Formats: sequence, structure tokens, C-alpha cells
Amino acid sequence: MLERNKLVPELMVTELSKSLAFWVNCLGFEVAYQRLEDGFAYLDLNGAQVMLEQFDPQAGQWLTAPLSTPFGRGINLQIDVVAVAAVLERLEQAGFPLFRNCRDTWYRADTVETGQREFIVQDPDGYLVRLVERLGERPVRAAE
Repeated sequence: MLERNKLVPELMVTELSKSLAFWVNCLGFEVAYQRLEDGFAYLDLNGAQVMLEQFDPQAGQWLTAPLSTPFGRGINLQIDVVAVAAVLERLEQAGFPLFRNCRDTWYRADTVETGQREFIVQDPDGYLVRLVERLGERPVRAAE
């Protein structure tokens, strides 16, 4: 039985099949369930979850303004993966360019820094997706 997270973003998409090809074939998500008659899919990747819903102007969907690409302006979705290398390879094979190249980044979190190997890619509708491989923690370095 699928354990649903307490926060699951639902992304409006223009074409569910293209979005599923990206999220499932490239990023590695699995379809937990879908309602094709509604243009809807619930996806999971080791507990990272997202819902995709195909835009339908006749469906009475919850929209606060007209949709225009790129969707999701001002948001990026960070998703933890075991390793980014395989995802990068699948994205390259599928022809998805990176929005931000892969690099190791350390972020301060109180008295430690948390490291992550990360890159950003846009999905077919323009949502920014940041894939992260955890590198561990280290003490905060003194200012130089």
C-alpha cells in the first residue's frame, strides 16, 4: 500500500504522456496509480511524490490565472536520489538539456554544512526539477 506524504505537489501539465515519459523514463519515478480518463497520475520515487494533471479547460480545475509556459515560475522541486549519474545519462539520451550543470554544493544548516551533488533540469512544461545526491555533513568552515 502506498504511503502518501503529507505534502505532495500537483503539477498542471499540457500533455500527460510527455510528462510521464520525462518523470518516469528519465527521472526514475514509478506510477503509483493513474486515472487516464482524468489525465491524472500519482508518481513516487522512494518516497518523493508528485501528482501530474493534464490541463483541460472544460474540467473546472483549480487555476488562479491563465496558464502560460514555462509553468511553475518561482519554484523548483528538490528530489533526493541515490545517485545522479544514471539520471543524467537518461536525460542526455532523451535530449533534455540541463538548466544548471551538475556540481557539488555545500549549504550551511546551523553548525554543519550539508553537501549535495545536484543539477537542475526543466520538465516538458518548464517546471524546474533539482535532483540531489546526498554527500553527508561536515562542520561549518570558519570565515576566511
